[in-house]
Amino acid sequence: MPASLPIDPKPLDHLALRGEGSAPALALRNQTLSYNDLRERVSRLAGWLQQQVPEPGARVASWAAKGELTCILPLAAARAGLVHVPINPLLKRAQVAYILADCGASLLVATAARLTTLVPGDIPVRCIVKNELEVIEDYKSILALKPSERDPGELAAILYTSGSTGRPKGVMLSHANMWLGAESVASYLELTPADVTLAVLPLSFDYGQNQLLSTWFAGACVAPLDYLTPRDVIKAVERHGATTLAAVPPLWVQLAELDWPGETANRLRRLTNSGGALTVDLVRLLRDQFKEARIFAMYGLTEAFRSTFLDPALIDTHPTSMGKAIPHAEILVIGDDGQLAADGEEGELVHCGPLVAQGYWQDAERTAERYKPAPEASVYGGMAVWSGDRVRRGVEGLLYFVGRRDAMIKTAGNRISPQEIEDAALGTGLVAEAVALGLPDERLGQAIHLVVRGASGASDRQEELARKLMIELPNFMQPKKIHWRETMPLSPNGKIDRAALSAELQA
Repeated sequence: MPASLPIDPKPLDHLALRGEGSAPALALRNQTLSYNDLRERVSRLAGWLQQQVPEPGARVASWAAKGELTCILPLAAARAGLVHVPINPLLKRAQVAYILADCGASLLVATAARLTTLVPGDIPVRCIVKNELEVIEDYKSILALKPSERDPGELAAILYTSGSTGRPKGVMLSHANMWLGAESVASYLELTPADVTLAVLPLSFDYGQNQLLSTWFAGACVAPLDYLTPRDVIKAVERHGATTLAAVPPLWVQLAELDWPGETANRLRRLTNSGGALTVDLVRLLRDQFKEARIFAMYGLTEAFRSTFLDPALIDTHPTSMGKAIPHAEILVIGDDGQLAADGEEGELVHCGPLVAQGYWQDAERTAERYKPAPEASVYGGMAVWSGDRVRRGVEGLLYFVGRRDAMIKTAGNRISPQEIEDAALGTGLVAEAVALGLPDERLGQAIHLVVRGASGASDRQEELARKLMIELPNFMQPKKIHWRETMPLSPNGKIDRAALSAELQA
């Protein structure tokens, strides 16, 4: 860790030690755990995990909705010397089987209903499978483990994120990455022990997991929520007295359009956004609806957690800005010549410093593409994340997003590999060629459009294709529209011309 850091990172499980013992730490559906409760349960679950998987560094996967176990596992696994792999509960068996095999999971904890969807071959050999409810019953009688003294540089978690091509990539996060990320966010959001964070984002998402970690760093309380409709969020804000809410733009659009009771809306003191840019109109709607709240616009990438935030005082005058670097992050704009870009000039966003993750799990080739030595101008040096995102810095020092270099689809806060959708379509046997595109959408940021050329004898079987994709892909990967073509446009080098298809569909 660089010597200039203002704090020394600690083992991740020490977050359970931050709050006042009797203060609320975790507001579950049927009970609220104090920090004393949190400490005991982290200790006992860590003991249970160590009994099940004694090998240091083994991967422990969780595939369940938000609740007692999924919230406590990140700290308990860290205390037990294991690596937590949270799997998005919206994923289906094909994606889950890939992640379990790729990370070499030694233990999978999941809900019974999800386990029934798996088939022989989905679970790695020697991987223990446990029902979530059985674990909750068993671990509380286990001898507790004391707080760990682990090297903060050790691997603590692997978060899977889609790549621009191919299968999901496992981003490796150390204790220090996650501890410093929690401290950074708690600091610039100015969280206090009096705050209550309503956690609506998936805990498998770095932005979602940080809802837990930054709140506990501040000694405050987390209220996890798996909502069915946006109105459930209103009810939960009122029920828990939430002061802090993090979301992605499509959810903010839905929440801003609802009729909130004034007293409930005014409970919220800070709104945080990432996973897509806020529009000028949406900022205005949020301002009108949540009059007591400060709005934090943020930019991040799983490979380095979070990069920038915009001071809420500037949201009205600079609504399209990404802001400046968060604490512990160094953000450089590098031109095509490899040098710092001048103010107003476009360049690549390069993230340096201790929030940079350790690379992709067992994937040296893709790690080398994204993780490269920091530019000469970097204060931190070492390895940096070259994001592929094009940005420019204004004369006032604020950053502005220009565009993405890769073909990633970003819809409703999810980063999706087009190839995952294309592979699923080809796997149905109904199409010979498939191209997935992200086209501008007012509510989603980008909507998924799938262009296909039918296989022999399977032309225009749209309903059957849609039905099979519903089985194979999670809801957030479903195409908004499927377009059938007799032929695909080709580029001069003989490849399918994606740019031509995108232009045609947007015409």
